[in-house]
Amino acid sequence: MKTYNKSHKLDHVCYDIRGPVMDEANRMIAAGEEILKLNIGNPAPFGFRAPQAVIDAIASQLQDTEGYSDSRGLTSARKAILEYAKQKNLPNVTLDDIYTGNGVSELITLSMQGLLDEGDEVLVPSPDYPLWTASVTLAGGTAVHYMCDEQAGWFPDIQDMRSKVTDRTKGIVVINPNNPTGALYPKELLEEIVQIAREHDLILFADEIYDRLVMDGEEHIALASLAPDLLTVSFNGLSKSHLLAGYRCGWMCLAGRKDHVQGYIEGINLLSSMRLCSNVPAQSLIPAALADQESTKEMLVPGGRIYEQREFITNALNEIPGISAVKPKAAFYIFPKVDSKRFNITDDETFVLDFLKEKRILLTAGSGFHWEQPDHFRIVYLPEISVLKESCERMADFLATYQQA
Repeated sequence: MKTYNKSHKLDHVCYDIRGPVMDEANRMIAAGEEILKLNIGNPAPFGFRAPQAVIDAIASQLQDTEGYSDSRGLTSARKAILEYAKQKNLPNVTLDDIYTGNGVSELITLSMQGLLDEGDEVLVPSPDYPLWTASVTLAGGTAVHYMCDEQAGWFPDIQDMRSKVTDRTKGIVVINPNNPTGALYPKELLEEIVQIAREHDLILFADEIYDRLVMDGEEHIALASLAPDLLTVSFNGLSKSHLLAGYRCGWMCLAGRKDHVQGYIEGINLLSSMRLCSNVPAQSLIPAALADQESTKEMLVPGGRIYEQREFITNALNEIPGISAVKPKAAFYIFPKVDSKRFNITDDETFVLDFLKEKRILLTAGSGFHWEQPDHFRIVYLPEISVLKESCERMADFLATYQQA
Protein backbone atom coordinates (compact mmCIF):
# COMPACT_ATOMS: atom_id res chain seq x y z
CA MET A 1 0.00 0.00 0.00
CA LYS A 2 1.27 3.46 -0.87
CA THR A 3 0.88 6.23 1.67
CA TYR A 4 2.22 9.75 1.43
CA ASN A 5 3.31 12.26 4.02
CA LYS A 6 3.13 16.02 3.54
CA SER A 7 6.48 16.26 1.82
CA HIS A 8 5.23 13.93 -0.90
CA LYS A 9 1.84 15.52 -1.50
CA LEU A 10 2.59 17.45 -4.64
CA ASP A 11 4.44 14.49 -6.17
CA HIS A 12 1.20 12.57 -6.65
CA VAL A 13 -1.44 15.17 -7.51
CA CYS A 14 -2.01 14.06 -11.10
CA TYR A 15 0.00 11.50 -13.03
CA ASP A 16 -1.29 12.61 -16.43
CA ILE A 17 0.01 16.18 -16.27
CA ARG A 18 3.53 15.72 -14.89
CA GLY A 19 6.36 13.23 -14.57
CA PRO A 20 8.95 11.82 -16.97
CA VAL A 21 6.46 10.29 -19.41
CA MET A 22 4.52 13.52 -19.94
CA ASP A 23 7.76 15.50 -19.97
CA GLU A 24 9.08 13.32 -22.79
CA ALA A 25 5.78 13.49 -24.69
CA ASN A 26 5.79 17.27 -24.47
CA ARG A 27 9.42 17.39 -25.63
CA MET A 28 8.60 15.21 -28.62
CA ILE A 29 5.58 17.33 -29.53
CA ALA A 30 7.64 20.52 -29.26
CA ALA A 31 10.17 18.94 -31.63
CA GLY A 32 7.42 18.41 -34.20
CA GLU A 33 6.81 14.71 -33.63
CA GLU A 34 3.24 13.43 -33.89
CA ILE A 35 2.08 11.64 -30.74
CA LEU A 36 -1.10 9.58 -30.40
CA LYS A 37 -2.54 10.35 -26.98
CA LEU A 38 -4.34 7.36 -25.49
CA ASN A 39 -3.77 8.66 -21.97
CA ILE A 40 -6.67 11.02 -21.23
CA GLY A 41 -10.47 10.79 -21.54
CA ASN A 42 -10.95 13.82 -23.78
CA PRO A 43 -13.50 13.07 -26.55
CA ALA A 44 -13.06 16.24 -28.63
CA PRO A 45 -9.70 15.42 -30.35
CA PHE A 46 -11.20 12.17 -31.68
CA GLY A 47 -14.14 13.70 -33.50
CA PHE A 48 -16.81 13.45 -30.82
CA ARG A 49 -19.11 16.46 -30.61
CA ALA A 50 -21.54 17.59 -27.94
CA PRO A 51 -25.28 17.48 -28.75
CA GLN A 52 -26.22 20.54 -30.79
CA ALA A 53 -29.15 21.35 -28.50
CA VAL A 54 -26.75 21.71 -25.59
CA ILE A 55 -24.40 23.98 -27.54
CA ASP A 56 -27.36 26.10 -28.65
CA ALA A 57 -28.53 26.39 -25.04
CA ILE A 58 -25.30 27.85 -23.75
CA ALA A 59 -24.93 30.16 -26.76
CA SER A 60 -28.45 31.58 -26.37
CA GLN A 61 -27.98 32.23 -22.65
CA LEU A 62 -24.52 33.80 -22.55
CA GLN A 63 -25.72 37.35 -21.95
CA ASP A 64 -28.13 36.13 -19.28
CA THR A 65 -25.38 34.38 -17.31
CA GLU A 66 -23.09 37.28 -16.59
CA GLY A 67 -22.18 37.76 -12.94
CA TYR A 68 -21.95 35.33 -10.03
CA SER A 69 -24.63 32.82 -9.18
CA ASP A 70 -25.53 31.47 -5.76
CA SER A 71 -22.45 29.64 -4.46
CA ARG A 72 -24.25 26.32 -4.90
CA GLY A 73 -25.26 27.16 -8.47
CA LEU A 74 -28.10 28.50 -10.61
CA THR A 75 -31.55 27.51 -9.37
CA SER A 76 -32.48 26.29 -12.86
CA ALA A 77 -29.42 24.03 -12.97
CA ARG A 78 -30.02 22.63 -9.51
CA LYS A 79 -33.68 21.96 -10.29
CA ALA A 80 -32.63 19.92 -13.31
CA ILE A 81 -30.08 18.04 -11.21
CA LEU A 82 -32.71 17.44 -8.53
CA GLU A 83 -35.00 15.89 -11.11
CA TYR A 84 -32.15 13.67 -12.29
CA ALA A 85 -31.44 12.69 -8.68
CA LYS A 86 -35.06 11.58 -8.36
CA GLN A 87 -34.73 9.51 -11.54
CA LYS A 88 -31.73 7.78 -9.96
CA ASN A 89 -33.62 7.25 -6.68
CA LEU A 90 -31.25 9.33 -4.57
CA PRO A 91 -33.02 9.71 -1.21
CA ASN A 92 -33.63 12.92 0.74
CA VAL A 93 -32.09 15.40 -1.73
CA THR A 94 -33.26 19.03 -1.82
CA LEU A 95 -32.07 22.03 -3.82
CA ASP A 96 -29.84 23.03 -0.91
CA ASP A 97 -28.11 19.63 -1.06
CA ILE A 98 -26.87 20.23 -4.61
CA TYR A 99 -23.59 22.00 -5.47
CA THR A 100 -22.38 22.74 -8.98
CA GLY A 101 -18.65 22.74 -9.62
CA ASN A 102 -15.97 23.47 -12.17
CA GLY A 103 -16.01 19.81 -13.05
CA VAL A 104 -16.33 16.97 -10.56
CA SER A 105 -12.61 17.33 -9.79
CA GLU A 106 -13.13 20.58 -7.90
CA LEU A 107 -15.93 19.06 -5.84
CA ILE A 108 -13.95 15.94 -4.95
CA THR A 109 -11.23 18.16 -3.50
CA LEU A 110 -13.79 20.33 -1.71
CA SER A 111 -15.51 17.29 -0.18
CA MET A 112 -12.24 16.02 1.27
CA GLN A 113 -11.09 19.42 2.55
CA GLY A 114 -14.34 19.79 4.44
CA LEU A 115 -14.03 16.40 6.10
CA LEU A 116 -10.49 15.40 6.96
CA ASP A 117 -8.03 16.19 9.73
CA GLU A 118 -4.48 14.87 10.05
CA GLY A 119 -4.56 11.13 10.68
CA ASP A 120 -8.05 10.53 9.23
CA GLU A 121 -8.36 7.74 6.67
CA VAL A 122 -10.51 7.20 3.60
CA LEU A 123 -10.83 3.88 1.77
CA VAL A 124 -10.04 4.39 -1.91
CA PRO A 125 -10.02 1.68 -4.60
CA SER A 126 -6.88 0.33 -6.24
CA PRO A 127 -6.79 1.03 -9.11
CA ASP A 128 -8.34 4.46 -8.62
CA TYR A 129 -8.95 7.71 -10.40
CA PRO A 130 -5.80 9.34 -8.96
CA LEU A 131 -7.44 12.61 -7.97
CA TRP A 132 -9.17 10.78 -5.12
CA THR A 133 -5.89 9.76 -3.52
CA ALA A 134 -4.42 13.21 -4.15
CA SER A 135 -7.43 15.00 -2.66
CA VAL A 136 -7.42 12.84 0.47
CA THR A 137 -3.71 13.43 0.90
CA LEU A 138 -3.81 17.18 0.28
CA ALA A 139 -6.62 17.50 2.84
CA GLY A 140 -4.34 15.98 5.48
CA GLY A 141 -5.77 12.48 5.42
CA THR A 142 -4.45 9.08 4.38
CA ALA A 143 -5.81 7.16 1.41
CA VAL A 144 -6.01 3.48 2.31
CA HIS A 145 -6.36 1.43 -0.86
CA TYR A 146 -8.68 -1.53 -1.04
CA MET A 147 -8.08 -3.96 -3.88
CA CYS A 148 -10.23 -4.52 -6.94
CA ASP A 149 -9.97 -8.08 -8.26
CA GLU A 150 -9.15 -8.47 -11.95
CA GLN A 151 -10.15 -12.14 -11.88
CA ALA A 152 -13.60 -11.11 -10.64
CA GLY A 153 -14.18 -8.56 -13.40
CA TRP A 154 -12.39 -5.82 -11.45
CA PHE A 155 -14.99 -5.83 -8.66
CA PRO A 156 -13.88 -4.58 -5.22
CA ASP A 157 -12.63 -7.26 -2.86
CA ILE A 158 -15.15 -6.94 -0.02
CA GLN A 159 -13.03 -8.84 2.47
CA ASP A 160 -10.04 -6.64 1.75
CA MET A 161 -12.18 -3.54 2.11
CA ARG A 162 -13.59 -4.75 5.41
CA SER A 163 -10.13 -5.59 6.75
CA LYS A 164 -8.89 -2.03 6.15
CA VAL A 165 -11.53 -0.20 8.17
CA THR A 166 -10.07 1.26 11.37
CA ASP A 167 -11.26 3.67 14.05
CA ARG A 168 -9.67 6.43 11.93
CA THR A 169 -11.70 5.64 8.79
CA LYS A 170 -14.11 8.40 7.79
CA GLY A 171 -15.48 7.20 4.47
CA ILE A 172 -15.40 4.84 1.49
CA VAL A 173 -14.90 5.98 -2.09
CA VAL A 174 -16.73 3.95 -4.74
CA ILE A 175 -16.00 4.71 -8.42
CA ASN A 176 -18.83 3.10 -10.39
CA PRO A 177 -18.65 2.81 -13.37
CA ASN A 178 -14.97 2.57 -12.75
CA ASN A 179 -12.08 4.54 -14.15
CA PRO A 180 -9.60 3.03 -15.12
CA THR A 181 -11.12 -0.47 -15.51
CA GLY A 182 -14.53 0.22 -17.06
CA ALA A 183 -16.15 -2.14 -14.53
CA LEU A 184 -19.83 -1.77 -13.60
CA TYR A 185 -20.83 -3.01 -10.15
CA PRO A 186 -23.97 -5.11 -9.54
CA LYS A 187 -26.54 -4.29 -6.88
CA GLU A 188 -25.49 -7.16 -4.61
CA LEU A 189 -21.91 -5.90 -4.46
CA LEU A 190 -23.00 -2.33 -3.77
CA GLU A 191 -25.22 -3.56 -0.95
CA GLU A 192 -22.22 -5.26 0.66
CA ILE A 193 -20.26 -2.00 0.51
CA VAL A 194 -23.19 -0.13 2.03
CA GLN A 195 -23.33 -2.65 4.84
CA ILE A 196 -19.69 -2.03 5.74
CA ALA A 197 -20.37 1.72 5.84
CA ARG A 198 -23.48 1.10 7.95
CA GLU A 199 -21.63 -1.04 10.49
CA HIS A 200 -18.93 1.59 10.97
CA ASP A 201 -20.97 4.79 10.49
CA LEU A 202 -18.97 5.87 7.44
CA ILE A 203 -19.73 8.40 4.72
CA LEU A 204 -20.04 7.01 1.20
CA PHE A 205 -18.49 8.93 -1.70
CA ALA A 206 -20.01 7.81 -5.01
CA ASP A 207 -18.12 8.89 -8.14
CA GLU A 208 -20.73 8.12 -10.81
CA ILE A 209 -19.83 10.43 -13.70
CA TYR A 210 -19.92 7.52 -16.19
CA ASP A 211 -23.39 6.35 -15.16
CA ARG A 212 -24.85 7.24 -18.58
CA LEU A 213 -22.10 5.42 -20.52
CA VAL A 214 -23.15 1.83 -19.83
CA MET A 215 -23.23 -0.96 -22.43
CA ASP A 216 -24.59 -4.49 -22.93
CA GLY A 217 -28.08 -3.65 -21.67
CA GLU A 218 -26.76 -3.27 -18.12
CA GLU A 219 -28.22 -0.82 -15.60
CA HIS A 220 -26.29 1.55 -13.37
CA ILE A 221 -27.53 1.61 -9.79
CA ALA A 222 -26.82 4.74 -7.77
CA LEU A 223 -25.07 3.88 -4.50
CA ALA A 224 -27.14 6.41 -2.54
CA SER A 225 -30.36 4.64 -3.55
CA LEU A 226 -29.29 1.68 -1.40
CA ALA A 227 -28.31 3.73 1.66
CA PRO A 228 -31.12 6.07 2.79
CA ASP A 229 -29.89 5.79 6.39
CA LEU A 230 -26.35 6.96 5.57
CA LEU A 231 -24.83 10.09 4.09
CA THR A 232 -23.79 9.52 0.49
CA VAL A 233 -21.99 12.28 -1.38
CA SER A 234 -22.74 11.61 -5.05
CA PHE A 235 -20.71 13.13 -7.89
CA ASN A 236 -21.77 13.49 -11.51
CA GLY A 237 -21.36 15.77 -14.50
CA LEU A 238 -21.55 16.25 -18.26
CA SER A 239 -17.93 15.96 -19.45
CA LYS A 240 -18.27 12.33 -20.48
CA SER A 241 -21.93 11.54 -21.10
CA HIS A 242 -22.51 14.70 -23.14
CA LEU A 243 -18.97 14.98 -24.57
CA LEU A 244 -18.46 18.32 -22.84
CA ALA A 245 -14.94 17.90 -21.49
CA GLY A 246 -13.48 21.36 -21.04
CA TYR A 247 -16.75 23.06 -20.16
CA ARG A 248 -16.08 22.12 -16.51
CA CYS A 249 -19.62 21.26 -15.62
CA GLY A 250 -20.12 18.92 -12.66
CA TRP A 251 -22.20 18.60 -9.52
CA MET A 252 -22.35 17.00 -6.10
CA CYS A 253 -25.46 15.86 -4.19
CA LEU A 254 -25.73 15.17 -0.47
CA ALA A 255 -28.17 12.27 -0.20
CA GLY A 256 -29.61 10.24 2.63
CA ARG A 257 -29.26 10.99 6.33
CA LYS A 258 -27.69 14.33 7.27
CA ASP A 259 -28.67 15.15 10.86
CA HIS A 260 -25.42 13.67 12.24
CA VAL A 261 -23.06 15.53 9.87
CA GLN A 262 -24.12 19.15 10.23
CA GLY A 263 -20.57 20.28 10.95
CA TYR A 264 -19.37 18.67 7.74
CA ILE A 265 -22.15 20.33 5.74
CA GLU A 266 -21.27 23.70 7.27
CA GLY A 267 -17.69 23.15 6.13
CA ILE A 268 -18.81 22.33 2.59
CA ASN A 269 -20.99 25.46 2.52
CA LEU A 270 -18.07 27.58 3.69
CA LEU A 271 -15.68 26.14 1.08
CA SER A 272 -18.30 26.51 -1.63
CA SER A 273 -18.81 30.17 -0.74
CA MET A 274 -15.06 30.85 -0.67
CA ARG A 275 -14.75 30.13 -4.39
CA LEU A 276 -17.86 32.34 -5.03
CA CYS A 277 -19.45 29.99 -7.56
CA SER A 278 -18.67 27.67 -10.44
CA ASN A 279 -18.68 28.68 -14.11
CA VAL A 280 -22.12 30.23 -14.64
CA PRO A 281 -22.41 29.84 -18.45
CA ALA A 282 -21.52 26.16 -18.06
CA GLN A 283 -24.17 25.78 -15.35
CA SER A 284 -26.76 27.21 -17.72
CA LEU A 285 -26.53 24.25 -20.08
CA ILE A 286 -27.30 21.64 -17.40
CA PRO A 287 -31.11 21.73 -17.89
CA ALA A 288 -30.82 21.26 -21.67
CA ALA A 289 -28.25 18.50 -21.25
CA LEU A 290 -30.23 16.51 -18.70
CA ALA A 291 -33.33 16.89 -20.86
CA ASP A 292 -31.34 15.23 -23.65
CA GLN A 293 -30.15 11.88 -22.33
CA GLU A 294 -30.78 10.00 -25.58
CA SER A 295 -28.44 11.57 -28.12
CA THR A 296 -25.29 9.78 -26.96
CA LYS A 297 -26.96 6.42 -26.28
CA GLU A 298 -26.63 5.40 -29.91
CA MET A 299 -22.85 5.22 -29.38
CA LEU A 300 -23.28 2.52 -26.74
CA VAL A 301 -25.20 -0.17 -28.63
CA PRO A 302 -24.05 -2.58 -31.37
CA GLY A 303 -23.10 -0.50 -34.38
CA GLY A 304 -22.42 2.52 -32.17
CA ARG A 305 -18.96 4.00 -32.12
CA ILE A 306 -17.98 3.47 -28.48
CA TYR A 307 -19.46 -0.04 -28.43
CA GLU A 308 -17.64 -1.14 -31.58
CA GLN A 309 -14.36 0.42 -30.43
CA ARG A 310 -14.73 -1.39 -27.10
CA GLU A 311 -15.26 -4.68 -28.92
CA PHE A 312 -12.27 -4.11 -31.18
CA ILE A 313 -9.76 -3.02 -28.54
CA THR A 314 -10.66 -5.88 -26.19
CA ASN A 315 -10.20 -8.52 -28.89
CA ALA A 316 -7.08 -6.89 -30.37
CA LEU A 317 -5.31 -6.62 -27.03
CA ASN A 318 -6.07 -10.21 -26.10
CA GLU A 319 -4.52 -11.35 -29.39
CA ILE A 320 -1.14 -9.77 -28.54
CA PRO A 321 1.20 -12.32 -26.93
CA GLY A 322 1.87 -11.27 -23.34
CA ILE A 323 -1.22 -9.02 -23.02
CA SER A 324 -4.61 -9.81 -21.49
CA ALA A 325 -7.59 -7.55 -20.89
CA VAL A 326 -10.97 -7.76 -19.15
CA LYS A 327 -13.77 -6.38 -21.33
CA PRO A 328 -15.10 -3.14 -19.83
CA LYS A 329 -18.84 -2.71 -19.30
CA ALA A 330 -18.92 1.09 -19.23
CA ALA A 331 -17.04 4.34 -19.90
CA PHE A 332 -14.26 4.28 -22.55
CA TYR A 333 -11.25 2.89 -20.71
CA ILE A 334 -9.60 -0.51 -20.61
CA PHE A 335 -6.90 -1.60 -18.13
CA PRO A 336 -4.84 -4.36 -19.76
CA LYS A 337 -2.33 -6.59 -18.02
CA VAL A 338 1.16 -7.09 -19.43
CA ASP A 339 3.15 -10.21 -18.54
CA SER A 340 5.85 -8.48 -16.52
CA LYS A 341 7.95 -11.62 -16.13
CA ARG A 342 7.95 -12.32 -19.86
CA PHE A 343 9.23 -8.83 -20.63
CA ASN A 344 11.30 -8.36 -17.46
CA ILE A 345 9.21 -5.32 -16.50
CA THR A 346 10.08 -4.03 -13.05
CA ASP A 347 8.97 -0.43 -13.62
CA ASP A 348 5.73 0.22 -15.51
CA GLU A 349 6.54 3.89 -15.99
CA THR A 350 9.73 2.89 -17.82
CA PHE A 351 7.69 0.47 -19.94
CA VAL A 352 5.26 3.24 -20.97
CA LEU A 353 8.17 5.62 -21.61
CA ASP A 354 9.98 3.09 -23.79
CA PHE A 355 6.80 2.49 -25.80
CA LEU A 356 6.29 6.23 -26.24
CA LYS A 357 9.82 6.78 -27.51
CA GLU A 358 9.78 3.89 -29.94
CA LYS A 359 6.17 3.90 -31.17
CA ARG A 360 4.96 7.49 -30.54
CA ILE A 361 1.93 6.37 -28.49
CA LEU A 362 1.19 7.81 -25.05
CA LEU A 363 -0.36 5.50 -22.43
CA THR A 364 -0.75 5.78 -18.67
CA ALA A 365 1.08 3.31 -16.44
CA GLY A 366 -0.92 1.34 -13.89
CA SER A 367 1.03 2.90 -11.03
CA GLY A 368 -0.56 6.21 -12.02
CA PHE A 369 -3.80 4.71 -10.68
CA HIS A 370 -2.16 3.43 -7.48
CA TRP A 371 -1.82 -0.13 -8.74
CA GLU A 372 1.18 -1.58 -6.94
CA GLN A 373 2.43 -4.16 -9.43
CA PRO A 374 4.28 -3.00 -12.60
CA ASP A 375 1.99 -5.01 -14.86
CA HIS A 376 -0.89 -2.80 -16.04
CA PHE A 377 -1.55 0.26 -18.14
CA ARG A 378 -4.63 2.18 -19.21
CA ILE A 379 -5.82 2.78 -22.76
CA VAL A 380 -8.47 5.34 -23.66
CA TYR A 381 -10.25 3.76 -26.63
CA LEU A 382 -11.86 6.93 -28.02
CA PRO A 383 -9.99 6.96 -31.38
CA GLU A 384 -11.61 5.34 -34.40
CA ILE A 385 -11.02 1.64 -35.03
CA SER A 386 -8.45 2.29 -37.76
CA VAL A 387 -6.33 4.22 -35.25
CA LEU A 388 -6.81 1.62 -32.51
CA LYS A 389 -5.82 -1.09 -35.02
CA GLU A 390 -2.57 0.67 -35.86
CA SER A 391 -1.89 1.24 -32.15
CA CYS A 392 -2.28 -2.46 -31.36
CA GLU A 393 -0.09 -3.39 -34.31
CA ARG A 394 2.61 -1.07 -33.02
CA MET A 395 2.28 -2.59 -29.54
CA ALA A 396 2.57 -6.13 -30.88
CA ASP A 397 5.65 -5.13 -32.87
CA PHE A 398 7.15 -3.39 -29.84
CA LEU A 399 6.58 -6.36 -27.53
CA ALA A 400 7.96 -8.87 -30.03
CA THR A 401 11.49 -7.87 -29.01
CA TYR A 402 11.03 -5.87 -25.82
CA GLN A 403 12.97 -6.65 -22.66
CA GLN A 404 13.21 -3.98 -20.00
CA ALA A 405 16.83 -3.16 -19.22
